[in-house]
Amino acid sequence: MLKAARMENVRRVLVHLSKENSRPQRAKFQQSIVGHFCAASKDSLMVNCGLNQHQFLISDTEFAGSRQVLLQRPRFCPIKHLSDEQAASLPAETRDRGVDVGVAVLLQSACRKVLLTRRSRNLSIFPNLWVPPGGHIEPGEQLLDAGLRELREETGLCLQDGEFSWQMLALWESVYPPMLSRGLPKRHHVVVYLLLLSPESHQQLQMRFKPDEAEVSAYTWLEPQVLASVAATEDGAGDAKKVAEDLPPVLRITELQHGLAKTTTIPTATFLNTAPLQGEDVERVSTGTKFALRLWLDTLAPQME
Repeated sequence: MLKAARMENVRRVLVHLSKENSRPQRAKFQQSIVGHFCAASKDSLMVNCGLNQHQFLISDTEFAGSRQVLLQRPRFCPIKHLSDEQAASLPAETRDRGVDVGVAVLLQSACRKVLLTRRSRNLSIFPNLWVPPGGHIEPGEQLLDAGLRELREETGLCLQDGEFSWQMLALWESVYPPMLSRGLPKRHHVVVYLLLLSPESHQQLQMRFKPDEAEVSAYTWLEPQVLASVAATEDGAGDAKKVAEDLPPVLRITELQHGLAKTTTIPTATFLNTAPLQGEDVERVSTGTKFALRLWLDTLAPQME
């Protein structure tokens, strides 16, 4: 059993941490990544990161090939609030998992619309939430390669070198379930958000879609005005934000069912839903996605210059 767990860890790219030039150590599942580098009262800081010998290294100092980016967690991060007793009660196979690395791709079309997908209800973590395409990093992959592979696997869209420009936006510490009120943590990730800029319209890009219904139940392209309202909502703060008068009451999405794609509409309010403090989750945009969208909105002004 222990050998099988070790073999699984070899196949996974895991987070390693280095503070004040110390030797990199594998992050523990119950260890807060943000909290490793700053006071418990803080939820964000600038770090250096990069892939290093099949490890994703996060450090407070520069190293060869590293990039400096913002690392953030939600204020209600379960790992942040996990008591010693709760940590000790985690199953051994959970404690031994370490912290996984994921990549998510914000794909922006020429008309500055961004692609969001709704995760299948059958997925084991974050089902029925709206997120950018993304997933795990395979050993030997670079961050961009992983992002392009996940984009292709989920949507069928294959982007080649020279068809886009890109940049790393930030890192997000993600835990599932997202709140302790819904149970003890089962998964712990650092998600790398990448921004891809395409010179093609969203209609041109969508013509090449062949979505994987096992992972994606719907997709949509949203414009900056709507995304600014989505990014302004705060999870864990209470009721959902009301739809502003300058927003449409419904938004067009493409739903996938039994191999068919059907255009329909859903209330704009669905995208403005916030994570409830108690009880079952609701269809909404994920907290990490809202964080990435706020950073993406900051890039729009320089793009216009």
